[in-house]
Amino acid sequence: MDPIRNPYAPGAGQRPPELAGRDRELGQFEVTLERVGAGRPERSMVLSGLRGVGKTVLLNALRGEAVRRAWGTGKIEARPDQSIRIPVAQAVHAAVREVAHRHRDPDRVDEVAGTLKSFALRATVEERRTARSAGVRWTPPTDVPATRGRADSGDLELDLVELFTDVATLAGDLGVGVGLFIDEMQDISIEELAALCGACHEISQQGAPLIVVGAGLPHLPVALAASKSYAERLFRYVSVDRLPRAMADRAWRLPAATEGVTFDDDALDELYALTDGYPYFVQAYGKVTWDAAVGSPIGVDDVRAAAPEAEQELAIGFFGARYDRATPAERDYMTAMADLGVEAGDLAVATAGIAEHLARKPQSLSPARDGLIKKGLVYSAERGSVAFTVPHFGKYLRAR
Repeated sequence: MDPIRNPYAPGAGQRPPELAGRDRELGQFEVTLERVGAGRPERSMVLSGLRGVGKTVLLNALRGEAVRRAWGTGKIEARPDQSIRIPVAQAVHAAVREVAHRHRDPDRVDEVAGTLKSFALRATVEERRTARSAGVRWTPPTDVPATRGRADSGDLELDLVELFTDVATLAGDLGVGVGLFIDEMQDISIEELAALCGACHEISQQGAPLIVVGAGLPHLPVALAASKSYAERLFRYVSVDRLPRAMADRAWRLPAATEGVTFDDDALDELYALTDGYPYFVQAYGKVTWDAAVGSPIGVDDVRAAAPEAEQELAIGFFGARYDRATPAERDYMTAMADLGVEAGDLAVATAGIAEHLARKPQSLSPARDGLIKKGLVYSAERGSVAFTVPHFGKYLRAR
């Protein structure tokens, strides 16, 4: 098959040619945008799931829906040990720019820009340093003065409320709203998650047209609940999981059909058995299978011929890159998880069982466990257990 015509797109956050299995989430979000734009109460949204299930792709698709409705939007990617003040200011600035040019009152636009500037300038030296180290070198607009006494108290929750209120009012003048999209939301500190939740709670009580859409690992809902007791009622939680068989078939068939190519049913059977319907794997195996196939229809022999190449690419780029980030002690911990995961179906395993498997005291393994959680390689949704954030990671480790 012609590799130039290959329609599959495995990549971090890269939208596949067919966004299969996400119609329900997109439909729900359309309703949310319409309701918020009409001044009706609606909850913000949180997406959670393992690596490779398409959370970032879905987050970007939701943002695209907001853009199509002329909303102001901004996006940040949270990072461990980095305050959200400057990234949020940068994202909100992008949202303001998207609506400001349509506003008929330039003085009102300048007032909001002044609030934004005061919010950003209130960042501490440490917050600016960590932002720079993460590659965020944005500075607030210089053509307006900072508004004194607005969003500059130093209390993040209060400052967010005032910033969100002013920005939402500006968008509301045009009959639209503002959407703040946050990827890797689990990396926000508990204190700042609490401030963000508090601000969202206040904004929702005001009925202001501003929503926050977050995406993160499976333990994100637990982290939000730990930050504010009412967080479970503040957001609509959406679990993003692997694709059911019919949707996985659609993700393979429809892009191929645009190039006049079909699949045999037994080829699709084999592909689903290899990928378990995880969207990243669906694209990765689809791509190499296309390149290995000699013609249409693509058959099971083509899939089997391509599978070793797909496995090698995943071992280097998807699994290996993550394994290489771990320290020797963390690798031992993950290997024990993989060994125990055979009986657990590669789901969560007990931390006490890991300690027993390694003949170590549980307390001595805490640094390795905490390091893996911080690196986003494992997560703990329940006390006393851990699981991999990456599907098939246990299988990869056992094969090493």
